[in-house]
Amino acid sequence: MNFSFDDNLNAIAEKVFAGTRLSYDEGMALYDTDDLNALGKLADFERRKRHGKDTFYNVNRHFNHTNICVADCKFCGFYRRGRDEDAYTHSVEDAIRIAGDAVKEGATELHIVGGLNTKLPFEYYTDLFSSLKREYPDLHLKALTMVELDFFARFYKMSDEDVIKKLRDSGMDSCPGGGAEIFAEPTRSRICDHKCDGDRWLELAGKCHEAGVKTNATMLYGHIETTEDRMDHFVKLREQQDKTGGFQCFIPLAFYPPGTELSSLPGPDGIDSLKTIAVSRLMLDNFDHVKAYWVMLGKNLAQAALHYGANDLDGTITDGGELTESYSVEFGEVKMSKDELIMLIRNAGFEAVERDTIYNRVGAAV
Repeated sequence: MNFSFDDNLNAIAEKVFAGTRLSYDEGMALYDTDDLNALGKLADFERRKRHGKDTFYNVNRHFNHTNICVADCKFCGFYRRGRDEDAYTHSVEDAIRIAGDAVKEGATELHIVGGLNTKLPFEYYTDLFSSLKREYPDLHLKALTMVELDFFARFYKMSDEDVIKKLRDSGMDSCPGGGAEIFAEPTRSRICDHKCDGDRWLELAGKCHEAGVKTNATMLYGHIETTEDRMDHFVKLREQQDKTGGFQCFIPLAFYPPGTELSSLPGPDGIDSLKTIAVSRLMLDNFDHVKAYWVMLGKNLAQAALHYGANDLDGTITDGGELTESYSVEFGEVKMSKDELIMLIRNAGFEAVERDTIYNRVGAAV
C-alpha cells in the first residue's frame, strides 16, 4: 500500500492491510497515536474496502413514546418522573398520527424508544406495534433497547424469550443499539446504576439475534470512562458478534453534558470523536457498518467522519422538539432534509445511498 506510517503504527497497518484481527493492546496503541491522519487513512482503507464510496442514509422518524422513567442515569437529560410538569406518555392514536406524517415524508423507519415507565401495561407496547403495523404495514418498527427489554422481563415477570416473541409477533421488526453506554465496571454503575449491567445487555442482544431480530450497538463516550473502558467495550461487542452475528451497525454516541448530572464535564472534542470512529472501524472487524450519528456529532463533524471509517450518517430524523432517546442533544428540532443529507455526503467525496433499516438499498447511489 502507498501509505507511510510512523514506527508505532507500521506493524498495526500491516495487520489491517492483511485483514488480520487487532488485539486489545493494538487498539490502545491506535488511541494513543498523535498521528490522526495516519489513523484516518487506516480506517478509511478499511471502510473503502468494504463499501467503496457508498455512504448510507435513510428517511426516518424518531418517536419517544414516554419520558417517564424509574432510572436516573447521570448522563441523561431526557427522563422525567411521573409528577413532573413536562412528563408525558403518548397514546396509540398519537403514534399513528406521527407515523402517518412520517410516511407522507417518505420515511421507511419509525425509531421507538422511551423511559422505563411502571405505569404502562405490557399490552401498551403490543397494542402500539400492532396498531402501527395495521395502519402502515411497510413501515419498519425499530423499537426498544436491551435495557427496555430487561425491564419488561423483570417488571412484567416474563421470560426474555416471551418478551421478544410477543413484541416481534405484534410488529417489532428490529431493535436500536441504545442502553449499551459503557460496559466496564465500576464506570457503568457510576453513570447508570439502575440499568442492567453490560453482560445482561449483551445476553439480551444475543437472544434477539437468535430469535431473528437484528439490533444495533452503541457506546457512549466522552464522560467519565477511560480509554481502557472503551477498548473493553469494543472487544465485548466483537466477541458477541462472533457468537450471534446480529449486530448491523455500531454507533459511537458523543456525550453532550448540558442538562445532565455530569454537566461540569467538557464532553469529547472533535479529535476524540474522529479517533473513536476510526478505532471502532478498525477494532470491530465483524461489523459491516459504522455510523457517524450527526445528531450528536453535528453535521460538519459527521461529514468529516466519513473519512475516518464511518459509512453511514443515519437519517432525516424528524423529532418534534423532544430529545432523542435518553441522550441530551444540542438541537431543539432534530431534522435534516433528504436533499441536505445527500449534499453532505456528496460534498465529502462519497456517493449517497438511501437504505432501509436492514441495509437494503432504496434506489441507486447519487
